[in-house]
Amino acid sequence: MTHLWVRAEPRAHERRVGLTPQGAASLLAAGFDVTVEASEDRIIATSKYADAGCTIAPEGSWPDAPDNAIIFGLKELPDDGTPLHHRHIMFGHAFKDQSAGRILLDRFKAGGGTLLDLEYLTDDTRRRVAAFGYWAGFAGAAVTLKCWIAQQQDGICPPVSPYETADEMTQDLSAALAPYTPPDALIIGALGRVGTGASDLLTRMGVSVTGWDMAETAHGGPFPEILRHDLFINCILANAQTPAFVRPDAPAAMRDLRVIGDIACDPDSPFNPVQVYDTTTTWEAPATRVHDTPPLDVMAIDNLPSMLPLESSEDYAAQLLPTLSALQDDPDGIWARAAALFAEHRNAA
Repeated sequence: MTHLWVRAEPRAHERRVGLTPQGAASLLAAGFDVTVEASEDRIIATSKYADAGCTIAPEGSWPDAPDNAIIFGLKELPDDGTPLHHRHIMFGHAFKDQSAGRILLDRFKAGGGTLLDLEYLTDDTRRRVAAFGYWAGFAGAAVTLKCWIAQQQDGICPPVSPYETADEMTQDLSAALAPYTPPDALIIGALGRVGTGASDLLTRMGVSVTGWDMAETAHGGPFPEILRHDLFINCILANAQTPAFVRPDAPAAMRDLRVIGDIACDPDSPFNPVQVYDTTTTWEAPATRVHDTPPLDVMAIDNLPSMLPLESSEDYAAQLLPTLSALQDDPDGIWARAAALFAEHRNAA
């Protein structure tokens, strides 16, 4: 019998979850054991999981879970260096030479556990089976626009906080933007989930959007058009073939560009195509100013969908549930590919 253990998220501001009570009930009916850790922060109340028939465990108790339990979370584990012996389903950010990723892989190597990385769960066509991308794009474009509005007031973006709904977010943003003529924006990756979410938000706000995808970037750059837009939104999951969209000399160049929203947000990777910053931003400090006159800010928050935790959780959980259901019978499929990919990177670490 497959035992899925849904852990509480230890990260500040992280209220999302990858399994709803309805999804848990479906797994239970299929013969799974489902344990859910208590959490005051999770957007869905613990009591609803109990009502669905799940076993409730204390928050943070997953290290003592049975050895056969599969630990399911979204964001990073506590950075305490302990060896990891369970199978973990999570976003590991460990397969693109990130420094923190190498540390995580060493923990799995030491404990004999396995990372089944949510970012790399793909179907037979190599398409991701589930992604938060739409809501990352939607929220990321909203915070990018907040950064631009703050510049119009000769400031830098103040702290941000979650919204109950997307409509609440857009109403708040529309009121803040009302005194100004909206900027224009260029989105790279406009045809994907992330780019679609970003385009939808900006279009709602009256922002003129230029959408680029693979055809427009195939020549490899440089891309002076980026500097001729007020906003640049990067939605591309970078790899070794991704060109540099914003080069280190861009801040000092002649430009209309004022805010970069790096929604892909991978500054610790050697493949980072936005080469003017090297660390993520936060909810408390959403923007990094990389040039003063004229200002150029970078927004690079790495858990943007949690700004809309209920909508993004329900959407993602619905996408992922069929794949979770296959955990009991997947000899050559999605989970087997994920385990093989982990083994390849663990052995190379």
